[in-house]
Amino acid sequence: MKLKFSKMHGLGNDFVVIDGVRQTVTLEPDRIRQLADRHFGIGFDQLLLVEAPHAQENDFRYRIFNGDGGEVEQCGNGARCFARFVTDQRLTNKLSIRVETARGVIVPELKPDGRVVVDMGVPKLNAADIPFVADTDAVSHTLDVDGQALDITVVSMGNPHAVLRVENLDTAPVAALGPLIEHHPRFPARVNAGFMQVINRHSIRLRVFERGAGETLACGTGACAAVTSGILRGWLDHKVQVETRGGLLSIEWAGPGTPVRMTGPTATVFTGEIEV
Repeated sequence: MKLKFSKMHGLGNDFVVIDGVRQTVTLEPDRIRQLADRHFGIGFDQLLLVEAPHAQENDFRYRIFNGDGGEVEQCGNGARCFARFVTDQRLTNKLSIRVETARGVIVPELKPDGRVVVDMGVPKLNAADIPFVADTDAVSHTLDVDGQALDITVVSMGNPHAVLRVENLDTAPVAALGPLIEHHPRFPARVNAGFMQVINRHSIRLRVFERGAGETLACGTGACAAVTSGILRGWLDHKVQVETRGGLLSIEWAGPGTPVRMTGPTATVFTGEIEV
């Protein structure tokens, strides 16, 4: 079976996007892992699958698979690439689309300057919703990792995040602590580990060790979670520029009970067809 695909990225967080509306797609986890291999496959952080929606009022369904073959709930940079893909492929002529994900509906909107704004929904802050094993729903929690007591904030943006503030992002032990946080037993579904350096009340730097993918050049939901945590902790104002290793994102959040809005660029690298 041959599948047509597009290779895309949002700030270096790269994706293979497949149209499952106009072609039949069946991909097992081992095949996804092969496609994700940067030497023997196409190479990507996540695979995005476009499908027809379940509910008539929505435009598409959006499924996300990590490079390890596991399906995950949400991906912010992927959501922007998704919106650009369905427009470029003429699957829709709408500038604002309703997209089903495993954790609810998101609404990407294409702007005239080429950037995409995504309503990422209301962040979940209760420990049980992350999920995170804790006795309280406090803003901060202490996580024991390899003999260290880490002060973290836990947030779900449709997928789980643990955010740790660091003094210097360049020397932060992302490679060492990232997998330990990801697989910590207090996160029964594993977790994305964010390392945030606060520059001022309107600017942060961020690195994210993603669940099932390792450190990526950018993470949209990670940026949303980091800004949410910084606002909750009183470190940030309501509109923040997030500097990732791949580029800049703009994140806005008015506070608990309101949705997070993310704005950023997308790019198509190439299109192709592969035998699977």
